Order: sequence, then structure tokens, then C-alpha cells
Amino acid sequence: MRFTKMEGLGNDYIYLNCLKEVPEDLPGLAVRLSDRHFGVGADGLICIRPGREGDFTMEMYNADGSRGAMCGNGIRCVGKYVYDNGLTRKTCLTIDTDAGPRFLRLHVLGGQVREVTVDMGEPKLSPPLEVQGETVYPVDMGNPHGVIFCPEPEEIDLEVRGAALGRDPAFPGEWNMEFAAVEARDRLRVRVWERGSGPTLACGTGACAVLAAAVKSGQSDRRATVALPGGELKVEWERESGRILLTGPACTVFQGEI
Repeated sequence: MRFTKMEGLGNDYIYLNCLKEVPEDLPGLAVRLSDRHFGVGADGLICIRPGREGDFTMEMYNADGSRGAMCGNGIRCVGKYVYDNGLTRKTCLTIDTDAGPRFLRLHVLGGQVREVTVDMGEPKLSPPLEVQGETVYPVDMGNPHGVIFCPEPEEIDLEVRGAALGRDPAFPGEWNMEFAAVEARDRLRVRVWERGSGPTLACGTGACAVLAAAVKSGQSDRRATVALPGGELKVEWERESGRILLTGPACTVFQGEI
């Protein structure tokens, strides 16, 4: 079986071309291949399947084998994969996900995709909650996020604090948790604990959730740079449409066979 390792700001996934054949036991395969010591090593597994209504379908599994509905970094790499491998010549694509269709604009340079802009849809915000002594802003970006503003996200023990909050009964089904600092009205600094994977270098839906929470709480403009440990994303919450646009890099790490 051939695979491609790809990453968006270090948020890395193993990609399989499942347009014609689909391996058995994808959740088990995700666990085996994602292991960073005995497998390929990744935050999860993404299968590219035929589109249901759009051009292609993204089927995503986290490193623990659980199903993921949407991933902003992962879907950018889907766009790069299908274009760079000659599966499409279109630079505007619709990708079906478990969270609904997402629209991609591919930025091509030298015949290869370098960056991708994703229409991430409209954020769904709920009133803030007090959980374990923290003020948490719930934001649904197709997957659930809890945003906490703090002066120094780097001081948070994500393995302990992120996991405890993400698994709190207040958040049924386990949530992603973002710890964010507002450096300026157009710049946010974020660290992420991602359900099913743990601490990750970046999270696209999480970056969008943080911007939405920062705008809603009056701390940010509608367009900002979101700095994560793996790099920076450009995020804009359009006033007219109410939709969030996410722009960032997509990179191929290597291809292999297992």
C-alpha cells in the first residue's frame, strides 16, 4: 500500500488514495500507522475518496482511531494532494467532509500548490461557561472547541490541563481545547490540545475558533494572524457572509510504501 505523508504547520497526516480501493479496518490502520515509534508517525490518517456531491471526499481518522469530522490543516493538504498528483486541474474545489462541504482555493506556484484558502463555514458560538475555574468560550467549527484566553499559553501543561478540560462532563463527547493569548487586535498566539491526538503543533479549526471567540469577546479584529507552535495561519471572519476563511501552507513530507 502506498501512502503520502503531508503536513500543514506540522499538523501531519498520512494520506491514502482511496478513489478506487479502500483498505480494511481504517480505524485500526490509523492507530498502527500514526504511531511515531512503530509506525509512519502522524496525528492521524486521511483517506481521499470520490466526492458525494463535491469533487472529492475527505475521510479522517485521529491517531487513536476515532473519526474526525473536519480538519483545517488536513483539508488544505487534500487540495495539494489531488492537484499535485494530477487528479484534478481545478484550482477551486469542493471537498465533502463529515462536517459538510468545504470550498478550497488553491494557490499554485511553479506547477505545485503552495498555499490553500479554505472556506471554513460559519462558526457557532455559545455563551461562555465556567469550567474548572476557567472561562471557556464554546465554538463549533464542524467539530467542538473550547477557547480559553490566558497571558502565557506556553506555561499550560497541555497533557494534564488540556486533557482534563477537554474531557470534562461539561463538554459531552470530548472537545478540543485552545489556550490563547491576544498579542494585538490582529495577532493571536495559540496552543492546542486536540481530542484523539493530544497536543498538536497546529489546528486549523482551532485557529478559526480562537478568532471567533476573540472577536465575539471584543478582543480582536475580524482579520488576524494566528501563531501556533508549527507556524502562522491567516484567518478572516467575513462580516457580510458570516463565514471564516483560513489560509495557510500545505506541504508534502515524503511518499512511501508499507
